[in-house]
Amino acid sequence: MSTATRTAATAKLQEQFDAGLETRADFTIDQPFERYRAVDHAVWRQLYARQTALLEGRVCDEFLAGLVRIGMPAERVPSFDEINAKLTPATGWRIVAVPGLVPDQVFFAHLANRRFPVTWWMRRPDQLDYLQEPDCFHDLFGHVPLLIDPVFADYMHAYGRAALAADDAGALPLLARLYWYTVEFGLIRDAASPNGVKIYGAGIVSSQGETLYSQQSGSPNRLGFELERVMRTRYRIDTFQKSYFVIDDFEQLFEVAQTDVAPLLQRLATAPAFAAGDLLPGDRVLTRGSRAGWQDDGDV
Repeated sequence: MSTATRTAATAKLQEQFDAGLETRADFTIDQPFERYRAVDHAVWRQLYARQTALLEGRVCDEFLAGLVRIGMPAERVPSFDEINAKLTPATGWRIVAVPGLVPDQVFFAHLANRRFPVTWWMRRPDQLDYLQEPDCFHDLFGHVPLLIDPVFADYMHAYGRAALAADDAGALPLLARLYWYTVEFGLIRDAASPNGVKIYGAGIVSSQGETLYSQQSGSPNRLGFELERVMRTRYRIDTFQKSYFVIDDFEQLFEVAQTDVAPLLQRLATAPAFAAGDLLPGDRVLTRGSRAGWQDDGDV
């Protein structure tokens, strides 16, 4: 649950503070399991059933394997302690409960120490298809299954360390774009799948609409992943993406994790950014988007 595009506490976070939940200096809380109502478990159950059925054949094998290994319950909101009992022995990661979006540096510090912040509260029944701020389903179902995969787990750890070390404010947009186009909205090559890709990004796997759009729509560009290109490319937070970046395999992310990005961040800090839908001469274009439904402004 990144605050890549926001640095201040949101109204939802303030609401959690006002509710009297004891919040520590690192923004973590004890998961208030007793606060979940029947409607919260029903929303989890509905979303879990819908997404697992939809993702079959569309999401990468590592995600499905992680879902099984963790033993995420289908019928109720999971206990974070139960998840950690499987996750921590496997890759050293654990999830920590937070009230909502947290400041960037807090988030990076958690990742750098193999802690993944998970929003504790569940969306309402009328928010099944769209939610402006990440909830428990997005954070837990979308992100955590891949944290039990050792290669992806190491990538997330390396990302957190690099982001925490980047104290130059000019580097934050570059790191936000890398997170967005990999962890949140990443695709991975699969020759047997529609448009030659499968899904791994949490923002896609937790969304019915973006699951179908990212893999099957003719509108977006699907481009081969290249680190500098990704860091210089703006993105969308209000609509489906205009472009997706496609990794060959998770080993490619492992290579990124081994890269000293500090010189790159320094070099690119003043470089102009590309629009979300731009195609450049050096791009490896898997599919060229039709641009149907694109908005002309609003790139972040």
